[in-house]
Amino acid sequence: MNFLPEKIQKYCEDHSEKNSAILDELTNYTQNNIEGSVMISGPQVGNVLQGLIKMLNAKYILEIGMYTGYSALKMAEVVTNEGEVHTCELAKNHCKTAQSFFNKTTYGKKIIIHQGEALSSIEKFPINTFDLAFIDADKINYPNYYQRCMTLVKSGGVVVLDNMLWGGTVLNPKDEDSKAIRKTGKLIQHDDRCFNFLLPIRDGLMVCYKT
Repeated sequence: MNFLPEKIQKYCEDHSEKNSAILDELTNYTQNNIEGSVMISGPQVGNVLQGLIKMLNAKYILEIGMYTGYSALKMAEVVTNEGEVHTCELAKNHCKTAQSFFNKTTYGKKIIIHQGEALSSIEKFPINTFDLAFIDADKINYPNYYQRCMTLVKSGGVVVLDNMLWGGTVLNPKDEDSKAIRKTGKLIQHDDRCFNFLLPIRDGLMVCYKT
């Protein structure tokens, strides 16, 4: 879902950093072979993540919801050599697809996949471990993911949540996913631990700076 007119969307992409060849290959493979390819975060969201990593000099990244690995690989491309991207994914087939692309590039060595229920995976990490967390998984658990990530991210770090507009349905939520996202937005807005702003990029990108 994009809220900008198509021509403006293309203009933005034409004046932003381009995908690497391996990211284009991964995108094309996913679109042609994997169900639900709309879930790829895409270059606009990916460039925001890369920009934040560069500005924060972030070394340790947590991702909740990997899908076929686009955003994990996008982030790994700009993480320092000693850095790590820990990514959580439930589906074994997506883990297999992602790993096959990670193996094609040296950046993939920085990525550690945690297969299984994300809520269980993230409970195993020590608090104040990560410089940046990116949440893009099942929407029902967004409030839980956010709360846990705010303990896992260091002070001065950032938590980013994708799909925070959910096609505009957050304005009048009726289904459980929309209600969960609306609840998460309210939770963030009243959280004294962070400075937050919601960007109308793609399907809504919430950025939370942990003070």
